[in-house]
Amino acid sequence: HPETNQLWATEHGPQGGDELNLIGEGANYGWPIIGYGANYTTGTEIHQSRAREGMEQPKAYWVPSIGISGLLFYTGDKFPNWRGNAFIGGMAGNYRQIVRVTINDETVANREPLLFGQYRVRDVRQGPDGFVYIAVDNQFPGQPSNIIRLEPEAR
Repeated sequence: HPETNQLWATEHGPQGGDELNLIGEGANYGWPIIGYGANYTTGTEIHQSRAREGMEQPKAYWVPSIGISGLLFYTGDKFPNWRGNAFIGGMAGNYRQIVRVTINDETVANREPLLFGQYRVRDVRQGPDGFVYIAVDNQFPGQPSNIIRLEPEAR
């Protein structure tokens, strides 16, 4: 996180269990002992449990999975109300989206889906111009993927 210097990471989990984690020195995130995902073919639990003493819980998780992709902490000036928020892409068929995540200190305060169902988001980045750019799967097989620039609403 560019303002706090905290290390955050996304984890693409199995059939549910996509995670947003705050990484700490020497912390144990539990794989494969704890988690929220299920076996793709049978739907049965993969993990021994969802929590265990001495193992960290994610700061946020998605069940069902959004097919998590990319992570951006916004620092630009084009969306002043979004400064400091995290943006995470979703690739899963029914959950294609960008998720805007508001973080207060080390706690996820809010999750807001943006562009829900419109694009299978591969990555999200901030350009040097302060706009948010998303790489999405191509709409037509064999064609290059699109890069879409998010812009504030005209008032």
